[in-house]
Amino acid sequence: MTTSEGPDGLSAYLKPGTARGRTTEAVTDAMREAILDGVLAPSTWLREDELAQSLGVSRTPVREALRRLSDEGLTVKTAHQGTVVAPMTLEDLLALYVVRENLEGLAARLAAVRGNDVLAATLREINDRIRTAHEAGDVPEVRKVNLEFHRVLRDASSNPYLGRFLQQVEHAVRRLNATTLEAPGRVEEVLAEHEGIITAVAAQDAAAAESAAKAHMRRARELRLNAVLGS
Repeated sequence: MTTSEGPDGLSAYLKPGTARGRTTEAVTDAMREAILDGVLAPSTWLREDELAQSLGVSRTPVREALRRLSDEGLTVKTAHQGTVVAPMTLEDLLALYVVRENLEGLAARLAAVRGNDVLAATLREINDRIRTAHEAGDVPEVRKVNLEFHRVLRDASSNPYLGRFLQQVEHAVRRLNATTLEAPGRVEEVLAEHEGIITAVAAQDAAAAESAAKAHMRRARELRLNAVLGS
């Protein structure tokens, strides 16, 4: 278990010119992004006074932000020692991918029902950007654009409840420091798997889109488990 001391680097996430009435939202957003980016790593102690000092705010919005982040599952309040960034265990990983497989499959199904040439073209353009970033050796950009691909599918489903659930899933995925996209040959697999989803969406074949998206997530889960277990 990796433990980090202190909120160094957190202030960079706080947007300048925050309006008085928006302080709690700004602090919550800043802390959330720092957790998702790993600046506040799993099991980091979150002390109100240190966080407030780093962000240049009072402890009140920090306290409310910690409560909201706890509701999102990003922080955990311990019985005697205060609040920490929630750890990501193997059990969390398994639970995440069970949910992700089914939700991503549903998003692809709903997107295909509403599919059109514009959506298919948008997804292909994103896939091309993944390829370009990969050829340039830009792993962070590959990861970023890959998330964008799934975000566009999520939005195309036009289901606000599904969208909220998948946003939580995206947050959890971002907390996984290593990426399966660095596995040899994985980006080429991803491009092909994405193309299968795109083809089904363009054809408005809901069943095929769901099947392709689920297979895509199962492969990601397999690689993630191999990395964690060292197999």
